[in-house]
Amino acid sequence: MKFAHLPLPEELTHRIMGLRPVDLVDTMQVAQLPMRVKFRGITTRTVALITGDAGIGEFCPFPEYSPAQAATWLASAIEAAYLGLPAAGRDKVAVNGTIPAVEPGAVRSLLDRYRDVGTLKVKVSEPGQTLQDDCARLAVIRQLRPDARLRVDANGGWTVDEAVKAAEAFGELEYMEQPCRASSDLIRLRQRLRELGIHTPVAADESIRLEDDPTAMVRSGGVDAVVLKVAPLGGVRRTLALAQLCAAQGIAVTIASALESGVGMYSGLVAASLLPSRAAGLATQTMFTTDLTAPTMIEGGCLPVTPPQVLAAAVARTAAAKDTTSWWRSHVAATLSSLQQQLAAAATPPADH
Repeated sequence: MKFAHLPLPEELTHRIMGLRPVDLVDTMQVAQLPMRVKFRGITTRTVALITGDAGIGEFCPFPEYSPAQAATWLASAIEAAYLGLPAAGRDKVAVNGTIPAVEPGAVRSLLDRYRDVGTLKVKVSEPGQTLQDDCARLAVIRQLRPDARLRVDANGGWTVDEAVKAAEAFGELEYMEQPCRASSDLIRLRQRLRELGIHTPVAADESIRLEDDPTAMVRSGGVDAVVLKVAPLGGVRRTLALAQLCAAQGIAVTIASALESGVGMYSGLVAASLLPSRAAGLATQTMFTTDLTAPTMIEGGCLPVTPPQVLAAAVARTAAAKDTTSWWRSHVAATLSSLQQQLAAAATPPADH
C-alpha cells in the first residue's frame, strides 16, 4: 500500500480527495519536448501542465506507467497547482551535469554545457553497450575534467558480480547509483564491496521511488546514499519527510530530476534548497532543444531557485497532437481515481481478525 508507510501531508490529501477529473483536465495543456540526445530510450518528453488555484503543476510519468504507478506523480502536480510549494531555503543550489551513454567522441560537446559544474553523473550499463564502452566514456571525461567528482548511474542494469567488476574498473566515484535492480542485491553488493576493500558507495534510486514502501531501503541501512526525485515520490513535502528519515539513518541524499520541464523542475529545486543535498541532479533542462519556461543559467555550478516563468509561445509551439492530448486527459482521470483509492485505502484501519 503506497501511502501507508509514508503518508502525504493531511492538507494535500484533503485537496486531492475533493478533486474531480474535470478540475484537472479542463485547462490541462500537453506539450512534447524534443531532446538533444536519446535518454532513457526516448527522444521526446511529454508533460502535462495542470493549473490550480495555487499555480501550475506538472504531471509527467513515463507513458508506460499505469495509473496506479503514476499516482504519486499526480500528487506532486496537485501539490504545486492546488497547495503551493514550501518557501525555498536558499536562493541557489549546486547541481551536477548529466552525461548520457554516448560514444566517447560525443562527450566533449556535452561537457561544454556544464563548464561551471564540478560534479558529473555518467550513464552506464546501457543496453547494447559493454563495460569497456563505459570505461572509455569515463576515461574521456577524466581526461577533459580531471577535477570533477564522478557518479555513475546503471539504472539497475547489472548483476552483483557485474557491479563488482564495474566498481573495480571505474576507480574512485562519489557513488554508484542503482547498480542492481533488486533492493536485496544492492545490500549484497555493498557488503561484497566492503569485503573486497573497494570503497565505492552504493546509492539507491529505483529501490526508493518504485517501491510501495519507499522507506524500506532507508530503514534497512543497506545503502550509503539515496537519490530522491520529487515527482515520483509525491511532492516536495513527502520528499522532505523521507529525507528526514535518511538523515536519521546517516544516509546521504541527492535530489534529482525525473526529466521534468522547467515547470516541474522547480519542485526539485525547492526540495534541494531545503536540504543539505549533494550537488543536485536538476540541470537536465539542457537535454531539451526547447523548454516551456524562460531558460535558467548555471552560474558557479549552481541553478537559481526562482519560480518558473511559463512561456505561452513555447507551450503553443510544443503542443501535442489531439490524439495524444486525449490520451493524457484519460490518463489523468484514471490516475486521479487510482490516487484517491490508494489514499482512502491507506486511511482505512486494518480489519481485526
